[in-house]
Amino acid sequence: MGLKEQAAKGVFWVFAEQFGSQLIGFVINLVLARVLLPSDFGTIALYGVIMSVSAVLVNGGLTNSLIRSQDVDQRDMSTVFWFNFGVSVILYCIIFFTAPLVAAFYEIPVLTGLIRTYAIILIIDSFAAVQATKVIKEMNFKRAFKIQLPSMLAGGASGIFFATHGFGVWSLIYSSLVQNFVYTLQYWLYSDWRPSFVFDKEKFKYHFSFGVKLTASSLLDTIFNNLYNIIIGKKFSPTQLGYYNRADSLKQLPITNIAGALNRVTFPLFAKLAHDDAALKKYYQSIILVVIFLIAPLSVLMVVVAEPLIRFLLTEKWLPSVQYFQILSIGGIFYPIHAYNLNILQAKGRSDLYLKIEVFKKIVIVSVILCCLPFGMIGLVWGSVIISVITVFINTHYTSKFINYPIWRQFADLLPSIIRALIVGALVFLIDQYLLINYHDLIRLIISVSIYLCTYFGVAYLLKTKELAILIDLIKGSRKNKET
Repeated sequence: MGLKEQAAKGVFWVFAEQFGSQLIGFVINLVLARVLLPSDFGTIALYGVIMSVSAVLVNGGLTNSLIRSQDVDQRDMSTVFWFNFGVSVILYCIIFFTAPLVAAFYEIPVLTGLIRTYAIILIIDSFAAVQATKVIKEMNFKRAFKIQLPSMLAGGASGIFFATHGFGVWSLIYSSLVQNFVYTLQYWLYSDWRPSFVFDKEKFKYHFSFGVKLTASSLLDTIFNNLYNIIIGKKFSPTQLGYYNRADSLKQLPITNIAGALNRVTFPLFAKLAHDDAALKKYYQSIILVVIFLIAPLSVLMVVVAEPLIRFLLTEKWLPSVQYFQILSIGGIFYPIHAYNLNILQAKGRSDLYLKIEVFKKIVIVSVILCCLPFGMIGLVWGSVIISVITVFINTHYTSKFINYPIWRQFADLLPSIIRALIVGALVFLIDQYLLINYHDLIRLIISVSIYLCTYFGVAYLLKTKELAILIDLIKGSRKNKET
């Protein structure tokens, strides 16, 4: 099977997994958001940075090294497995004893028990890291789909059960534990790989030399991605953080489904093309065109229908999150450009440059946050959009040199989709505000979304855009290969 067919097949199954998982997660979160309070979601988000940082350290970047390495054997995978497991146990012990300090920092005593319980996920996940990596390296996304879906169902069902039986914020903890346990169990049941009792120092040095720089980069990225949670939780309140967290999660729905799904395909695909710059540029250009063609209209549409959408889905108590949701949706357009440019650096094995870029970006992030903090919550949220714009230029400047695809050319290719999305968005906004404002929220959503999507994709069809042609070709390739 050629790379194009393999990529098309991978896209089909990754999208099936993403949309299936997101649909289940979406329904689960709707139920939980109606039962629980905004402060419950804010409390969970408060220690998200600890868990995210720990997850990066457990992985150590070694699994990404396995993906990019051309010749991987049993000794490679076993070495990475035992490293992940050992680090997860050490980190759990550290988290267990430092949890009271985190609770004292936020002045929320219940965080101690929540953190200690939730951190068990680190050890659970370490058992499936190599098996999951092997699936990604082989681009066997069909198996990943069959594993992820039952995990989501089990975790969601347990979360709803606990939430409706008065467990409050603990229902979110138990839901995650059940989901991750089922996920890991399935990988051990369905995978034919088992670790050997071996730890090869030479293999470890090889993967660690690549992984340590990537880990440092990911560590910085994770800390600063969660910086907003830390600042909002400390300076404002868990309730405000809950509003922000829900707005960000809802904004991520189309971003994760489209850009996130393709992101999982692009890294192993780019890794296979790392020594052919012309082919790498061709695939990157096609992927980014299609993704922005889909992301731009969805992001603009979310801005237009934010108020009726949140009131209909989450009820009136979540309306303070509307403005956050609208601002964050604007910044969401830039996410795919970040992700795919960084994938090129990883595929090229330039973890050193990756780290330098991340350090420079963090300086930018801190500067922007310090400037925006005096303007309160709204200033901070707008700051995230400013950060997205600046860091896109930073990422693209460096990676464009590898594939001879300069930043101005990338933006010139992507601008038509963004302009069409904005023009159609302005039209639908006027229709909604002047003709639909007094209708029920569901009616407003159905009419606004229908007009927007029909107009946007109708214009693209009439203009015979390149993006639509690539998308149709990709869909045809997915259908052709989905049974194989």
